[in-house]
Amino acid sequence: MHAPSDSLTFGFQAATRLVVGPGTIARLGELARELGGTRALVTSDHGIMAAGHTTAGIESLQAAGITTEVFSAFTENPSSAEVEAGAAMARGFRPDLLVGLGGGSSMDCAKGINFLLSCGGKMQDYRGRGTATGPMLPSIAVPTTAGTGSETQSFAVITDSESGLKMACGDPRAAFRVAILDVNLTLTQPAVLAALTGIDALSHAVESQVCTAATPASRTFSREAWRLLAVNLPGIVIDGGTVAARSAVQFGASLAGLAIEHSMLGAAHALANPLTAAHHVTHGQAVGVMLPHVVRFNGPVCGRAYAELLTDIAISATADEAGATLADWLTGLLAAAQLKTSLRACGIDAADVPALAAAAATQWTAGFNPRAVTATDLADLYEAAR
Repeated sequence: MHAPSDSLTFGFQAATRLVVGPGTIARLGELARELGGTRALVTSDHGIMAAGHTTAGIESLQAAGITTEVFSAFTENPSSAEVEAGAAMARGFRPDLLVGLGGGSSMDCAKGINFLLSCGGKMQDYRGRGTATGPMLPSIAVPTTAGTGSETQSFAVITDSESGLKMACGDPRAAFRVAILDVNLTLTQPAVLAALTGIDALSHAVESQVCTAATPASRTFSREAWRLLAVNLPGIVIDGGTVAARSAVQFGASLAGLAIEHSMLGAAHALANPLTAAHHVTHGQAVGVMLPHVVRFNGPVCGRAYAELLTDIAISATADEAGATLADWLTGLLAAAQLKTSLRACGIDAADVPALAAAAATQWTAGFNPRAVTATDLADLYEAAR
């Protein structure tokens, strides 16, 4: 078994400047100019374009005298082939700045294009941490969902078009220089998307708080992210919440991303990724179903940490009780959001478990779980979630 290190030997540097507040998308052009931008490639999916957010960003860029081009030919989980198509467009356009405007897919796509445009090769060359081979273009994130925290991370999560596996491709040089957190952009989300992305962010806070790579700095961000998310998300999933609550969740998601950037995740994400890759279960739904079971599994080594998280939502539990209590609370949140609370409801059969467990065992994040997990443990966790 492993427990998070309490060592005071660690490094910390925040690469991304946050610009926070309603209406701050209007500052995109100004901020791009500060980074020396004159030609901006904007990655933005069709849904964000239809909502009018892409137009608002482009208008700000063009008002600052910046020439723009939009790449939108990518899906919810951008593939290496899609990123390569974006890089081909970028080579023709010759941008000096990239803008990821949208949800996690838009931001990951911008980072993926930056790797290929700046360093060459193919997306598979950049799997892992610190994989860039040279300087990368400056970039700006404009998240329109409150979930992935991609705006404060140097990793792009790209699906390998050949194997279907998700690849985490990261380097400090890939981090966005600026992230604009304009809560108004999150208000057009359908309720189910707000719930799915919010639960994803919550899972980031919980897993990064206790993973074996956590440091005192990363736990500071994950704990504050948890407070903002756990206090405000229940109201949002029930009735949409207030703008103030939406703002808190948006900021919490960014802090959770910052926590991941300086630590890692755990078994819930290792279990969730194959569900998305092989069975197309939406990531927020997949990690939402698996997280309570991982928390229960981790309870024997994380009881004190989980009990501390529970105090932030006015729940008292002993260290021995905390894993089960937190797991029940997380399941209750899923139910309140009208999301599925079992793998059976997601269409996963018992026959699917062996292949899923084998795939989960290959996931990078599994190695950072606070309680060591074997392929058998992962299979048991899938069975518990069924």
